[in-house]
Amino acid sequence: MKYLIAAAALSTATGAYAASHSMTPMVEATDQSVENGVVSADVVNAPENGWLVVHRTDSDMAPGPVVGHAPLRAGETADVAAILTEEVAPGDMLMLMVHSEAGGMETGVFEYTLGATEDGPIKPEGELVMTTITAQ
Repeated sequence: MKYLIAAAALSTATGAYAASHSMTPMVEATDQSVENGVVSADVVNAPENGWLVVHRTDSDMAPGPVVGHAPLRAGETADVAAILTEEVAPGDMLMLMVHSEAGGMETGVFEYTLGATEDGPIKPEGELVMTTITAQ
């Protein structure tokens, strides 16, 4: 009986940790070929429905113009592929960032332009949810 109670407590604690850990907003991606016109994130955790947005960037790490996007569901999504809307060359740095669906005129239509509030970046605790990669 003691083992059963201990196992149940461990299972509950592990489940609570996994649930809280998996809900941390984040983007995971690695350097990759863009030859096929697509950039992929391995895993995205989004706190709300929105967009995975691909920005140009450089060593200053400031988000630049948008060169692709893909819709996101709230929660964890694996293998999110964003079709590039502009030419990206090997060696270009790209910032993959989670944006909201809020503030736009139409649901399901990506309306963000650099600096706009429509479908803008989410910032839990004031921080962007993003990662950078280098196109291969």
